[in-house]
Amino acid sequence: MSEPSGQPLIRFTGHRHLTTRLLLATLTGRAIRISQIRSSSHTHPGLTSAEVSFLRLLDAVTNGSSIEFSMTGTTLVYRPGLITGSAEGLGAIGGVVRHELHKECATRGVSWWLIPLCVLAPFSKGNVNVILHGEGCITGATPAGDVSADTVRTAILPLYRHFGIERNIELRILKRSCAPGPGKSAGGEVQLVFNHQVRLPKTLHLLNAGRVKRIRGVAYAVGVSGNNNARVIAAARGVLNKFVPDTYIYSDVSSAPLVPSNDRNNPSGKMKGAVGFGISLVAESSTHCFYSADVASPPSGGMPPEDIGKQAAYQLLEAIEKGGCVENTALDTMLCLMAMGSEDVGRVALGRDVAGSEDFVQLGRDVKEFTGSAWGLRDGAEDKEEVVVSVVGRGVGNVGRKIA
Repeated sequence: MSEPSGQPLIRFTGHRHLTTRLLLATLTGRAIRISQIRSSSHTHPGLTSAEVSFLRLLDAVTNGSSIEFSMTGTTLVYRPGLITGSAEGLGAIGGVVRHELHKECATRGVSWWLIPLCVLAPFSKGNVNVILHGEGCITGATPAGDVSADTVRTAILPLYRHFGIERNIELRILKRSCAPGPGKSAGGEVQLVFNHQVRLPKTLHLLNAGRVKRIRGVAYAVGVSGNNNARVIAAARGVLNKFVPDTYIYSDVSSAPLVPSNDRNNPSGKMKGAVGFGISLVAESSTHCFYSADVASPPSGGMPPEDIGKQAAYQLLEAIEKGGCVENTALDTMLCLMAMGSEDVGRVALGRDVAGSEDFVQLGRDVKEFTGSAWGLRDGAEDKEEVVVSVVGRGVGNVGRKIA
C-alpha cells in the first residue's frame, strides 16, 4: 500500500463518514487511505458487509478504480477512476448495472447506497441505470436512521432542480420491503434512472425558506393488512391538517417479497421476506425547499399504527421548526453539489441546529481536505435563527462530458 508517485494519499482514520469520504474522493479524483477502521473491536473489526458492498458499487459505476484492503480489513486504500455510469461493457449488462445487496447488508436501508449514487450520477460520462436488489435491500425506513426510498424520490431528487439538473430522473420501487428481524431477509428492489449529466452544476443562492404550502406522503404496508395504512394516515392527518389543509397521503399495499429459503432439501424454494408498515412524509415550501419525516414499524413489532402516524407527523413538524432551506437528510447532497459546481460563491441558509450538527462540521472539514477551500459562515436575517453558509465551487465538474 505504498503511495503513488503523483499526488499523496489523503489520510483519514476511523469508520465514521466513510461513504462521504469515498464520495468526495471519487468526485475530485483524489486517492485516500483510511486506517483504524473499527480496529478496537474484538468481534467485528474492519469494514462491514454494507461498506464492502458500497465499494463494489463504486467500482461498478467507475472505470479504473483501485481498491486495496489490509488482511484484517481495518485499512483501506481507494484510488478512484473515471465515473462512467452504466456504460455497456463496464460492469453493466444491457446498459443496466444490477447490484446485489446480500443478506449481511440488511443493517442499512437502500437509501444509504442511493443518496451517494445520486450525487455521482450528474458527473458521469454516460447515463446511470442501476438496480439494487437482494436479501439485504430494505426500501423502508430502518432503525439505524436511514430514510426510505420514498423520501429519496420525493424529498431529495427534486432538490437537483436548483442546480439545473431535472430531466430524465426517476427512482422506481419495484419491490417493497421493510427492515427484517434477526436472521431474516428483506428482498426489496429499486431502480435508479439518472440520465441528466452536466458539465458543471449551477451556482446556488437559496436564502429564503418560504412557507410550507403542501404536505405529501406515502403510507406503505408490506405483507400486512392495508387497514394499517388507513390508521397511520388518519393519525398523521389528525396532527397535520391543523397546520396545512393541503395534505395528501397516498396508500400503497403490496405483498411480501419472496427470497431464497436456503433450505438444503429444497434449493429452489422461496419464503416471504420482511413484512411491516410505515410512512414517509414530505413538506414543500413556496421556494421549493423540502422537509421530510420517516417512521416504520420496528422489526420486533408491537407498535400500533396510530403511534407510527403521530410520530411521523411530529417528526415532520420538528424538521420544519429547525428552519433553513436544507434539512439534515439532504445536507450532504446539497453541499457536495455546491462544492463541485462553477467557480463562484454559492450561498444557502441553514437552521442553527442543522449547521451545528456533527455531520455538517465534519463534512466541512472533509471538503476542505479534498478541495482546499473552507466554508464561510455568517448570521442570517435578524428575525430568523439561521446561518448563511458560503461555499466556493471548485469547478471540478464532469471531466467526461465536453458540453453542458
